[in-house]
Amino acid sequence: MRELITLCAGQAGNQIGSAFWQTCLAEHGLNDDGTYVGDNSNQLEKIGVFFQPSGQEGKYVPRSIQVDLEPGTLDHVRSGPMGKLFRPDTFVGGQSGAGNNFAKGFYTEGAELVENVMDVVRKEAERADGLQGFQLIHSLGGGTGSGLGTNLLTKLREEFPDRMLATWSILPSPKVSDTVVEPYNTTLAMHQLVENADLSFCLDNEALYDICQRTLKTKDPNYSDLNQIISYAMSGCSTTLRFPGQLNSDLRKLGVNMVPFPRLHFFSCGFAPLVAPGGRAYQQVSVPELVQQMFDPKNIMAAIDPRLGKYLTVSAIFRGKVSSRDAERELQAVQTKNASQFVEWIPQCVSTSLCDVAPPGLRMSATFIGNTTSIQELFKRTHDAFALMFRRKAFLHWYTGEGMDEMEFTEAESNLMDLISEYQQYEAASADDEELGEYAEEGELPAEEPEEEY
Repeated sequence: MRELITLCAGQAGNQIGSAFWQTCLAEHGLNDDGTYVGDNSNQLEKIGVFFQPSGQEGKYVPRSIQVDLEPGTLDHVRSGPMGKLFRPDTFVGGQSGAGNNFAKGFYTEGAELVENVMDVVRKEAERADGLQGFQLIHSLGGGTGSGLGTNLLTKLREEFPDRMLATWSILPSPKVSDTVVEPYNTTLAMHQLVENADLSFCLDNEALYDICQRTLKTKDPNYSDLNQIISYAMSGCSTTLRFPGQLNSDLRKLGVNMVPFPRLHFFSCGFAPLVAPGGRAYQQVSVPELVQQMFDPKNIMAAIDPRLGKYLTVSAIFRGKVSSRDAERELQAVQTKNASQFVEWIPQCVSTSLCDVAPPGLRMSATFIGNTTSIQELFKRTHDAFALMFRRKAFLHWYTGEGMDEMEFTEAESNLMDLISEYQQYEAASADDEELGEYAEEGELPAEEPEEEY
């Protein structure tokens, strides 16, 4: 088995985690308390990736750890419909909360709790036969998700240096802000994500709201609607680990094919088909339709426009009865037709995975993961808001009061600016290549600058 352990940190992390486990239960034929009620042998064949059998016959327990610095969210999960699903000792909660403060989550309150969480992580890791890695679900705007979430990442990186660390991170939206100090928390958390995560899937609420309203025709979407869409993409990314398929992928293969340079591991993702409930009966889902929807900017779960940047790499994960030839042909056609949207210096930049088992209620589906240089828009927005507040040292006393130093803010800011300029550099590299190509055609390369003699 190649097990994945899921960590949900903070309120957003636990709510998305609940939606994710709901989707996994449906896919593996389990009911709300983890008892198998399905009728397909495929559902149990590799169920060990996300679940482990409990002492009771036919009952399975998720490999999941729920963490929060305040008891409210965890109590809500315990008393909800899936309260009996999780093992009681995988709930690790504090009493005081992080109060939207990264410093409390990373240093003071979080540091007291982090060792308890790591104890539970070690136990979970020992229960796995061949642990592949961890996925952390958190939001970067709050205190627990950003502070304690990234603190856990540094600890996991120390203890499990050879395992994959993936994060599902909710970034601040351009227009909607949940908390005033979001830019601070996000910039400080990004500083850790750049160094310690292997893969980061960037999501934001505004793009999810737009998908709900525009595509799914939900009039007034709430968080559970948004979390539902995220859970589709999350289950799609691990699908070839959990079900038989013609062409398998896993987190490590995804990383190798998607991350050209270690720091540029921030992805945007999408899911197809997304159809309004009333329109499902009128839509025949085909591979060209899926591919067209996957590359549609309106379908991406982050508020960026991929047409303004270039794709470094793309991964497409198809589910259901999909012919490998059709999938390859359609993806090739997209690359040929929109050649200017892909960098020239990675010739085969689209990787494909095929899984035979479609999600419940669909004939076929596709999950899209793109590493595009236009993700810098997200980081630029955060940096602009950060710079405006930091120039006046607004709200800084809340962080320095918890023992943080101003230098940490400056370091985190320069790391974020470096990341933005790296994306710009690789986007511009395509233009340089074109220039070189023109010279090569004319039979001469531009003269190099003579080196200075010392």
